[in-house]
Amino acid sequence: MKRYLRISILLTVLGACLMTAFSASAQKLNDKLMNRPYADLRRWHLGFSVGVHTQDLSFAHNGFETPNGQTWFAEQPSFSPGFCVNGLVDLRLNDYFSLRISPGMYFGNREIKFHDPVLDQTETQNLKSAFVVLPVDVKYAAQRFRNVRPYMVAGVMPAFDVNKKKSGELLRLKTTDAYLSIGFGCDFYLPYFKLNPEIKFCFGLTDVIEHNRPDLTDDPDSMQFTQSLRRATSKMFVLTFYFE
Repeated sequence: MKRYLRISILLTVLGACLMTAFSASAQKLNDKLMNRPYADLRRWHLGFSVGVHTQDLSFAHNGFETPNGQTWFAEQPSFSPGFCVNGLVDLRLNDYFSLRISPGMYFGNREIKFHDPVLDQTETQNLKSAFVVLPVDVKYAAQRFRNVRPYMVAGVMPAFDVNKKKSGELLRLKTTDAYLSIGFGCDFYLPYFKLNPEIKFCFGLTDVIEHNRPDLTDDPDSMQFTQSLRRATSKMFVLTFYFE
């Protein structure tokens, strides 16, 4: 988690420095023909996006030990790419700031491994998800340079998992979560539309483990996996392409 946070902060700071230098040079060199010169002057506009993302879980264990002396540790050893699609409503606030709302769907999968080092046993579970999301971001864009304009975004993203939960799963996640997000991208002004590739880092704010498991009443041995976890938080890395 800390490494993921450090990388995202480093990339964001680097993006901010580049935007500052970019704005300074743009004011002097922005003298050639521009595509869609009045696109950013509209009060609001619509768009859509497609992209890929990876989902991650960060676990906090509590040292729970079963009557048989087992202690289970959970981890997500690998990342599986998922697909996302969003709509976009962009409201212009001033020359540099805008408010973006981009409801959409995130489809993904996480493979979780439980390992007991005492008996050297391993259990694996795939957690599929289909999130309905409602990201709300503030966008800060640098000075436009010809047909390029870098920007940064920050905001919140509520998420609701509509994937059907199966009874008897070793681990079950809650259907709701909320993320803080930060990222950067660049507007490319093409003759008929804007193309905006964007990288975003999302950090979950809540414990997503469903600790109350009445579905395991008839199978108490399976409850040991949930009992071994104090909490788990989600993270996402998202690469998106907006068309406006």
